[in-house]
Amino acid sequence: MGPEHEHLSEADRLVLDGLRATGKAWIVGGWVREAASGRHETDVDIATTLLPAEVKELFPRSLMVGEKYGTVIVRLGGDVSDGTWEVTTLRSEGSYGDGRRPDQVEFGQSIEDDLARRDFTINAMAIDSDGNVIDPFDGMADLRAGVLRAVGEASERLGEDGLRIMRAYRFLDSAGNMRSMESSLRSAVRENLGMLDVVSRERIGMEMERILGGRNAREVISQMNEDGVLNQVLPEIFCTASPSFCTDPIVNLALLCSEDSSKGSDLAGNLRSALMMGKEPLRQVAFLHGTRNVSVSTEIGGLRRFRAALPPKWQSAFIAYSLGLGQEASEFAEALASLSPLKAGNAPLIDGNTLAAATGLDPGPRLGRLKGLLHRIQIERDLSTEERALSLLDELDWRDSDFEEWLALSWP
Repeated sequence: MGPEHEHLSEADRLVLDGLRATGKAWIVGGWVREAASGRHETDVDIATTLLPAEVKELFPRSLMVGEKYGTVIVRLGGDVSDGTWEVTTLRSEGSYGDGRRPDQVEFGQSIEDDLARRDFTINAMAIDSDGNVIDPFDGMADLRAGVLRAVGEASERLGEDGLRIMRAYRFLDSAGNMRSMESSLRSAVRENLGMLDVVSRERIGMEMERILGGRNAREVISQMNEDGVLNQVLPEIFCTASPSFCTDPIVNLALLCSEDSSKGSDLAGNLRSALMMGKEPLRQVAFLHGTRNVSVSTEIGGLRRFRAALPPKWQSAFIAYSLGLGQEASEFAEALASLSPLKAGNAPLIDGNTLAAATGLDPGPRLGRLKGLLHRIQIERDLSTEERALSLLDELDWRDSDFEEWLALSWP
């Protein structure tokens, strides 16, 4: 048993031992790469000589997600572990017709053949049952040197699956350091940008989120910009890598688009079609985009509105976004943190019935807008009683002024 085996969980060993009792099994991919750098949080992926049906026989709760391509998600009994393991039958050459997946997969018996089909040398290593590292492409040396290199001919590897272009940038970002992309791989990326058009937008979106959540997001994004990748995946959007990125992928996406001149809602629409993102993150990006020219004022009424009108997640996103744009937002953040809680909380003190009785207004737009305006002022001034809120009616021209111009509780 090699030293790496110490870091396997009891459940990992159960799966490996189960497969090895009938066939051969190797740990492959990310776990091997991360373990070599002293990190052990990555899932254990496994390659085996067994066919999917044989794996299912050993582990009856397995999910046959990609049986045609040899991939099974192994699950143990819930009392043992609720983890999952991606177990894939060894593959030998199968041809790729559409640049996304093999036309037909030929299963093999050799781990070296299987590794030869992988994308980058640092992902083409395996660990056998004795704990020995199998590394036919010198991935370990590239890992130590901080180099990202394709397995074999770079343009062939990218031609097999266009998503590998996005993966190349994700793997430039290693915990705390930047890897450099070996020159023939970088040339191949630039020559094969069109391959990205045959990859599903969802998969590109998922890789983009991982890249934007990395520790070196800004450097990686700068290089994607230089190499023409951003233009290929976000053709409708003006991208910039000049802001200071943080670690939140959604804030970073907003920073990436911060020099685009479209309205927030239009930007969100373009991002939706380019990256197939969900509604919630897109709403957040649209909100941030709309605040890019807002002054970060520490005026107390505005701060109270900021806190009452926005979900906490959006509040911290706005602060990170402003800092990323180089605005002096730290004073704003401090003022916000020292704000005392509202005496009456966030809810309006006055409901529609009370307001109708006090004003004699019939239910309708004027009454609704007046209720919103009173709520806004209540929050700004931190009013604590219904009487105080109703006394605002004496200072407002609520009978004759244009109610369309009255503001409800919102921010900015």
